[in-house]
Amino acid sequence: MLRIAAGVFILFLLASCASAPQGPSAAARADLAPTGKLRVGINFQNVLLTRKDPVTGEAGGIAPELAQELGRRLGVPAEIVPYATAGHLADAVKSGAWDVAFLAGEAQRANVIAFTAPYLEIETTYLVPAGSPFRSVEDVDREGVRIAVGAKGGPDLALSRILKRAQLVRAPTTAAAAKLFVTDKLDALAGLKPGLVVEAEKLPGSRVLEGRFSVVGQAAGTHKDRLAGAQYLAEFIEDIKASGLVARLIEKNGVRGVTIAPPAQK
Repeated sequence: MLRIAAGVFILFLLASCASAPQGPSAAARADLAPTGKLRVGINFQNVLLTRKDPVTGEAGGIAPELAQELGRRLGVPAEIVPYATAGHLADAVKSGAWDVAFLAGEAQRANVIAFTAPYLEIETTYLVPAGSPFRSVEDVDREGVRIAVGAKGGPDLALSRILKRAQLVRAPTTAAAAKLFVTDKLDALAGLKPGLVVEAEKLPGSRVLEGRFSVVGQAAGTHKDRLAGAQYLAEFIEDIKASGLVARLIEKNGVRGVTIAPPAQK
């Protein structure tokens, strides 16, 4: 019996080791923390994934907490590098201002940034004003239709590919796009569905349209030349999905309207 129990225990240890994520290699650590700390770029315009303490200014939310977890696994302190928009965050990779960023994975940025698979997904759609004839997302792409959108964010990049007839009216930020939608009496406001639901509560008679024009996958990325770092980052993202960490952070932060992304296809 003792031999059987010992054998079972050894098999359990071997299985645990096989399924546990590998620690970072020296090359991965050098890629992701070349200065001895992990500099993480985060877009604080995305209020679903970020927040700042109004008194202390301390960063919180899903993305900053993932940054701290990544730093812990690398064995280095994590430093948050804040940005006001997704566009500014993505552009900063060229100057080396950050080592890793949590942002939407987009093909237009993949020539410079090596993206992981997404760790969560958010649907995008439109908000339309009271009296709008539009009933679904497909109705909006018509001649003469003007759509407010935050410049260089996920919805903007998606619609720049998708739209054939309607016109995008870009504002510097998502919040500015919401104001422009009202002040200029535009036909629709494009954005992440959870945020549009909040905006609809402020505008009597407005509606969030059924359907979606894209799904924004929130991912992590590093400079495309950091090959070892990109590989470890991809493994990190898959582990935090499989281990339940992403699910726990969604629940902890009370975030609605997001879903955990499926495992990356091999």
